[in-house]
Order: sequence, then structure tokens, then C-alpha cells
Amino acid sequence: MQIGIDLGASKIEYVLLDDVGNEHHRERTEVPKNYKDTLSIIKKIVIELERKAGKELPVGVCHPGIHSIQTGLVKNAPNSFWINGKPLQRDLRSEIGKEIYCENDANCFALSEAIDGSGKHYKIVFGVILGSGVGGGLVIDKRIVNGPNGITGEWGHNQIPSACIEGVQIKKTNLRAGEIENFVAGIGISKAFKNQFKKDLSAQKIFEMHRKLDLDAEKLIDKYKDQLAMSLATVVNIIDPDVFVFGGGVSNEINFLDEIKQKMKKFVAGGEFEGTFLKPKFGDASGVRGAARLARTTNY
Repeated sequence: MQIGIDLGASKIEYVLLDDVGNEHHRERTEVPKNYKDTLSIIKKIVIELERKAGKELPVGVCHPGIHSIQTGLVKNAPNSFWINGKPLQRDLRSEIGKEIYCENDANCFALSEAIDGSGKHYKIVFGVILGSGVGGGLVIDKRIVNGPNGITGEWGHNQIPSACIEGVQIKKTNLRAGEIENFVAGIGISKAFKNQFKKDLSAQKIFEMHRKLDLDAEKLIDKYKDQLAMSLATVVNIIDPDVFVFGGGVSNEINFLDEIKQKMKKFVAGGEFEGTFLKPKFGDASGVRGAARLARTTNY
């Protein structure tokens, strides 16, 4: 049995998972948006689940941002600012009094789907997170690949290919404005629609209009398909995964993955792609399930 805890920006989800992937308990609670109380509530969750199990259990925690290998501090967690600059893993170990395994939430999503989810039959699994932002995780042979900087899989922070941003000027003073995330994430979709059609709508609403054959939405999403296909091609040209598993709120709205795959081929070296595009088996629950798997699948 393992405990998995998903520390999000607005909620904490936690699960008690056995070795074959059965969930024995799942619950959510609100996040106290300060660091000290976050440590305290995670400790209470661990105590509660170990009481239910009747024994001490391994604990994995997934969270936004990166756990810096160099400093031991969390960084780049924009919606969970109170954990930025904090030694989350070290402090949790001290607070709870035992080994705690912490990992980026996109990595845990990819791990879950690679172990017993949609990607379980594949060697190289790339988890694609398309939500309000863009993230990713790489799992090879059922193990997370982190790299020396802990940023493996962060494809959304690459610069979008210039052919995707016709008419958009990227100023030298703000090079990050050209990142993939700003074009294919939910916020980017809403911003592009507002700039082009002067309407302030959520990405979810725009996709809904697209499914109803609204002409403005169709025009925007047609461009979006090219942007997403070209951006994913850069991942294939570097990593060449067996399977992409798509998660996140924007991914839930996409019903044209096969079309993206076909478009992507022309941007891949050699013009071929024999990999697979899949939706996740466990959906939004993959993060917390992956967290529960950390103690069994990683060496820290």
C-alpha cells in the first residue's frame, strides 16, 4: 500500500493505493495557501491514511513546479507561490519524521499512465499537460526521467516555431512571450480569440463553439491545430516517444487528436511518425496515483 498526495493550487487530493493499483480511499480538501499550514495538513493526511491502513506506509507527494536538485528548493510553481523557494521535501521529511518522495505533478501524471494507464504497454511515454499552462513528463521503462536540472519534459517553455506565429511580434525585452505555452495553453487560446475577434471567452467556451461549427472558433482552432502539431513535432525530433498521453483541461476539450497526429508528420524528421496519441486512463486522478507510485519506482 502507498499514500499519494497531490498538492495543487486550490485543492489537495489524496489516495490510498495498493500494489496492483486499487484505490482504497480517495478524498479532497482545500489547500491552506501558506507554507506552514500546508506542511501541517499533509502530516494530518498521512496520519489519517496510516490509521486506516493500520500500518506505516510510503508517501509520495506531487506538486507544481520543480524541485531543484542543486538547492533542494521548489521553483517555478506560479499558482502555488507559497511553496516557491521552500525546501518542501526536506521539511515534509522533518515534519512527518520519515522518508517522503516529492515530484513534479506532470511527471507523476506520466508515471501513473505509464505504469497501469493508457501507456502501460509502451517503453517511452511522454505525458502532455494542456491546461491553463503547458507541462510534460517523460517516463522510460516505468521510471521518471528528470535530468540534472529537473526540467525534463518541459516542452511548453521552448520557443514556438516561427511559422506558427505569423503576425505576432516577439520583442527582445520579453523573449518568453514566444514560448509554446503562450499559444497552446488555455490562457493563450483565450487571449488569441480576444485579440482577433474582440471577445473575452474561456478556452472551454471557444472549444464548445468550435464543436457547434462557429466560424470564428473554427478559424482560431484551425490555427491552433497547426501550432500544437508543430510544437509536438519538436518533442518527437528530440525524444521520439512511443506514445503521447494527453492530460489537462484543454486536452479534455480536444476531439481531434488524430488530425493533430497527421499534421505533425510533415514537421517530423523524415516525414513519418509511428507513435500513438492517447487520452489518459485515469484522467485528472493520474497525478495523485503517480505520487503514490513514487516510493516504488524511484531512487532518491
